[in-house]
Amino acid sequence: MALARARRSESGFNYWPGFVDALSTLVLSIVFLLSVFLVVQFFLSQEVTGKDKALQQLNAKIAELNDLLSLEKLGKLSLEDTLTQVRAGLASAETERDRVKGLYEGLAGAGSDAAGRASELNKALDSEKQVSARALAQLEVLNQQISALRRQLAALEEALDASEKRDRESQGRIADLGQRLNVALAQRVQELSRYRSEFFGRLRAILGNRPDIRIVGDRFVFQSEVFFDTGQALLLPEGRAELDKLASALIDLDKQIPGEIAWVLRVDGHTDVRPINSPLFKSNWELSSARAISVVQYLISLGVPAQRLVAAGFAEFQPLDTAATEDAYKRNRRIELKLTER
Repeated sequence: MALARARRSESGFNYWPGFVDALSTLVLSIVFLLSVFLVVQFFLSQEVTGKDKALQQLNAKIAELNDLLSLEKLGKLSLEDTLTQVRAGLASAETERDRVKGLYEGLAGAGSDAAGRASELNKALDSEKQVSARALAQLEVLNQQISALRRQLAALEEALDASEKRDRESQGRIADLGQRLNVALAQRVQELSRYRSEFFGRLRAILGNRPDIRIVGDRFVFQSEVFFDTGQALLLPEGRAELDKLASALIDLDKQIPGEIAWVLRVDGHTDVRPINSPLFKSNWELSSARAISVVQYLISLGVPAQRLVAAGFAEFQPLDTAATEDAYKRNRRIELKLTER
């Protein structure tokens, strides 16, 4: 039996050494692959870490942009558009980062694709660098816009200060002119008052102390009967004679009063309260106005300048006496002459 086993062992083939060699080769290959995987994993970790730092820097730049944008209201619309673009770039970068992380997580089951993934990571990193460069360029443009806006604001403030200064100077000149004008008007009023006094004195001397001619305040009051018949606007000869005296005084007065004083003689027609029954005049308005116009036209025919005369009708609405008596009616039917300013 022992001899038979010895013969079989001498004639049989030994497979064990070859198996050990194959197994060693397989183990070495696995170790090599694991080493390669670990190296690739290390480099990918470095790339992801650098990418996170770049994103942090980009976030810091975006925060600075937000601060600058909040300070410049005048460029709000354009700055908001720029911020929107930067945020879009950030969102794109975050999306790319998520995609890279997905690639990193997928390396555990795809060791053979490590080189291709590393290339994609490099491209993503280059893209992030380009985004950062664009953000820096946009930041520089924004800084230039802010500087320009500040210069414009300074120019506007200077223009406003100059305008306020001119306005103060104008107000001062206006106040001075107003004072001068008031002084001049006061002087003109005094001059006209003096000439009015002279005119009234001369007219009083010319007309005499007639009972149908009175002085009421600053006016000469003539009873209508001096100039007109009842219900008529045609001047009577007696009235014409009185107006002849008045015209002579007015012509002399016009020569004495300086031309820059705008004086006029106002002729006012008045009636009593009773309605007029005349086919010529429909109301007391028409009668009082027609009588004032007749006096003015006659004075013009005597040489009194037309620009120095004014005709006005007051009908029964400015009575001197409100009593319902014949004497009151007679007082209210009148022609008034007043020397005044135009």
